[in-house]
Amino acid sequence: MLEFVLMIIIILSAILALIQKDLLKAAILTGFSGGALAVLFQVLLAPDVALTQAIVGAAIVPVFIALAVKKTQREDS
Repeated sequence: MLEFVLMIIIILSAILALIQKDLLKAAILTGFSGGALAVLFQVLLAPDVALTQAIVGAAIVPVFIALAVKKTQREDS
């Protein structure tokens, strides 16, 4: 049952990240999806994959997206 709840959370957060107009919110939702996926891997007894997903999917990728958004924002004069 927990696996299905986690899968629904992952799918919903991924869809919400895709339809966001604000790119920083999309980065946060991407991290949320990655964190939920890491928890799902842990529940499915794959701790090495869960650790890698937590580091990469929940931490590094959202930070890189947020940094790219911050660096490329236009400044209005």
